Amino acid sequence: MTYTTSMAKCRVIGLHSGTSMDALDVAAAELRLHGDEIELEPLGHDELPYPERLRAELADPSRSREAGPETWCRIDTGLGRALADAARHGIAELANGRADLVVSLGQTAHHLVDDRGRARGTLQLGQPAWIAEETGLPVVSDLRSRDIAAGGQGAPLAALFDALWLRGLHRDPPDASGTEREAPSTATTLNIGGIANITVDGPRGVLAYDTGPGNALIDAAAAMVTDERTSDVDGELAAAGRVRDDLLGALLADEYYSTPPPKSTGKERFNAEYLRTRLSVLPPIDGQDLLATVTALTARTVAQECAGHASRFVIASGGGIANPVLLDALRTELAHRDVELRTSEHHGIPSGGKEAYLTAVLGFLAVHGVAGNHPAATGAAGPRVLGSITPGHEPLRLPAPADAPVNALRVLPRENVLAEKDQEPACAPSTSR
Repeated sequence: MTYTTSMAKCRVIGLHSGTSMDALDVAAAELRLHGDEIELEPLGHDELPYPERLRAELADPSRSREAGPETWCRIDTGLGRALADAARHGIAELANGRADLVVSLGQTAHHLVDDRGRARGTLQLGQPAWIAEETGLPVVSDLRSRDIAAGGQGAPLAALFDALWLRGLHRDPPDASGTEREAPSTATTLNIGGIANITVDGPRGVLAYDTGPGNALIDAAAAMVTDERTSDVDGELAAAGRVRDDLLGALLADEYYSTPPPKSTGKERFNAEYLRTRLSVLPPIDGQDLLATVTALTARTVAQECAGHASRFVIASGGGIANPVLLDALRTELAHRDVELRTSEHHGIPSGGKEAYLTAVLGFLAVHGVAGNHPAATGAAGPRVLGSITPGHEPLRLPAPADAPVNALRVLPRENVLAEKDQEPACAPSTSR
């Protein structure tokens, strides 16, 4: 079927604060609905320092559980103001001084999951009113709650983006050598943040879920064995250690890995306390061996899930890709299963900026009245338009709703020249600047 829909471009700022809390990610993108595709032109991305005090409070589960309303209000406000600064940075430095919309995924402080593994609620911090006040632009935020209210897990929100992206890759013409693109059914997208998640678009449809820890246990272990580190930079500690099979076996025995999807998890499960509990029944372990083992755990659990879907190659992104020891371990684990590892740069999206671009796309879909979840992945009762909108300085004016299904996402090369700062917006969620 051919669609004639062609809508104006929107310049969108995406803000992401992941479970690793290693940085505030910001990306700027030109987005347009063209036919049944979203066209995404990356304008640039950046990583800004995470507010250290807020990170310290959120990183310690025991401290968080004891915190009262004043603490949560201070964190929500402080993070909202930090995200507002990140949005202003994105507008000025990445978007040539002009944007139409800001989208903030916020920070997941807690994901409430019952004994049967069903999500019952989620707490997302980073008050969007501060972003709207500082930028003057409308802000889409709280992107997980609607999916959870509809019976879903609220995660992984990458499912729709990745499924559309894989279909866009399938539509791409042959490259300069005449080589055809791989079919989506042979590919898996992988994001390694604090938690690792995958998306598969195969013969049975879209499947997406959290495979388990990405950087979460690596970061926790680094903090446990050093006084000054909150992560294993460049995998230095893991590279100096060896994998302890007894600990790896104990970690792999976690029932989460055998639970069928849809499923999601977070640092409320995979954290320092989790590690201490499992270490308490084993012989003492050297700090570097601990890092080597939890790094191997992430590589092993991710590779097992990818291979289980008959993937021929994996497209990886996220902060974990910056850890060469983890990347090498994952590449080795996948190679043993005849699976090729690529990074998202190979297909036009920088690995460090993918989640911020994903966030921008989810907000873009929201203001056009298009569902941003994928029920087969999250377990929701059906497609839902995600997020709440905080108006900017001017009355809220949403674009016309999309009048055709969205079936693919195509990443365009950054060839277009950015518009001048005083150029009128192409789409109009708001007329403010």
